[in-house]
Amino acid sequence: MDQNQSLYIPLGVKPEAEWFPGFGKHQLGQSSIGSLAAVVVALCLWLMGRSVPLAVVTFLIGVSASVMMTTKDRHNLSVLDQIMFMIRYAKSQKFYPYRSLNTWTTTEYKL
Repeated sequence: MDQNQSLYIPLGVKPEAEWFPGFGKHQLGQSSIGSLAAVVVALCLWLMGRSVPLAVVTFLIGVSASVMMTTKDRHNLSVLDQIMFMIRYAKSQKFYPYRSLNTWTTTEYKL
């Protein structure tokens, strides 16, 4: 390699197109699943209480929460990713109960 040439490593290049920083096509699919869950909860609240404002507020909070939970930060992690990492870590931990033996007792041997 020539002394005058330097290696250029681009930083901040995203593998997919984003609509706004941290929110791309994959995050849209994840947040749409969360939005559908918000629709179901809002519909149940409306059917039980017949309160349209409560159902609308529940829907809007659910949609905005699902978008916020799936948007990636500058470290390329979202809240949903971190929750999945914690679940995977909890499942991978093994539990080995400790059974102690009484080492101070002596066994008498009869001849």
